[in-house]
Amino acid sequence: MRLYAACGVTVEGGNGQESTPPQAVPGAARSSPEVHVLTVEDKTIILVGTVHVSRESADLVRAVIEEERPDAVCVELDSRRYEALSQQQKWEAFDLKEVIRKKQLSTMLANVLLASYQKRLGDQLGVLPGTEMLEAINVAKKFDIPIALCDRDVRVTMRRAWRSTPFFKKSMLISSLIVGVFDTKPVSEESLQELRKQDVLSEMMQELGREVPTLKTVLIDERDRYLAEKTLRAEGRTIVSVVGAGHVEGIKTILQGERQTNLDSLEVIPPTSPAWKWAGWAIPAIIVGSIALIGYQKGAAAAGDNALFWIVANGIPSGLGALLAWAHPFTIIVAVAGAPFTSLTPVIGVGYVTAFVQAYMQPPIVREFQTVAEDVTVPRRWWQSRLLRVFLAFLFPTIGSVIGTWVGGTRIVSNLF
Repeated sequence: MRLYAACGVTVEGGNGQESTPPQAVPGAARSSPEVHVLTVEDKTIILVGTVHVSRESADLVRAVIEEERPDAVCVELDSRRYEALSQQQKWEAFDLKEVIRKKQLSTMLANVLLASYQKRLGDQLGVLPGTEMLEAINVAKKFDIPIALCDRDVRVTMRRAWRSTPFFKKSMLISSLIVGVFDTKPVSEESLQELRKQDVLSEMMQELGREVPTLKTVLIDERDRYLAEKTLRAEGRTIVSVVGAGHVEGIKTILQGERQTNLDSLEVIPPTSPAWKWAGWAIPAIIVGSIALIGYQKGAAAAGDNALFWIVANGIPSGLGALLAWAHPFTIIVAVAGAPFTSLTPVIGVGYVTAFVQAYMQPPIVREFQTVAEDVTVPRRWWQSRLLRVFLAFLFPTIGSVIGTWVGGTRIVSNLF
């Protein structure tokens, strides 16, 4: 296996031996530093590293495909993101209540925040996020070239990332997402050009690995393996693969080395840690056990007082959270009534219950799905949009229930002594 760098410099192959001199570069597009040509077994793989909100990246992708006329074009998309980008996704058929039922609302919110951040950058540069992927698809269709969607399902990636991230790091990530959404610092095409440089990208990847190693593993390393394997499986001998610049070095390393990627293992959602399962049931057991013990020690009246305190301590903060979200009156009632009981089971949180009720009582309209990426950047629209109010009806009652569990639990346990 040999890597032929576009600049004409020989590079060591995966076996540590120097490769033979590169062949002549047939077109101007290959001479770009963002284009990397590899020979793997009997295939020629042309990696094009891009920035997802760059007009220059889109132009480069078009030039490479037009010059190479490959047997297949691979893009860093899964079927859902492809449908969204190509506007084939029908929001009329989107079932928000099903998302809530499957407990995927937090994943959806993270996707919305990420999409909003990319869209804001794209608006500054006059480019839609993912333009270079659409350009690759459109040019491939023009020349009747097969298209391969080579990325892992974004839902699997997000859920694997969430499950693998330590609890305290999750709050940091959420804070970063929120700050990114409301950050108004302008971005230029020149700054994106700087980001495409491999030394800058390598430093960014190393910093991410130091700060949140599990997140880098899921978002970058696993997807490098997935993209490399899918690209290698594409039909034909000449393959153009369009990927984010941050994936290029990882994919090159994998294709040059020993490739034993089991895609099935990368598509499995890891189970919740047994420790968290035990903790999830231990807290309710402590609360219920403490109330029962109080009843044994001090009588039924004392046990009833503590049970009532638990109901009030959970119900009021959750209800206030729903009120703060400007939720439907019935949602507020459900928050007050449901929080004391959902807090005693790890199976479902009150936020999912209130979000489902809110979506049922005041269902979002189609236009709000289409404009959500813009709406999240304007604070007042979180309360004006029915869709975003569903998220608020999920978040605020959940926070209220957490506060209530802490206050009620500590008070009840202290009454034992």
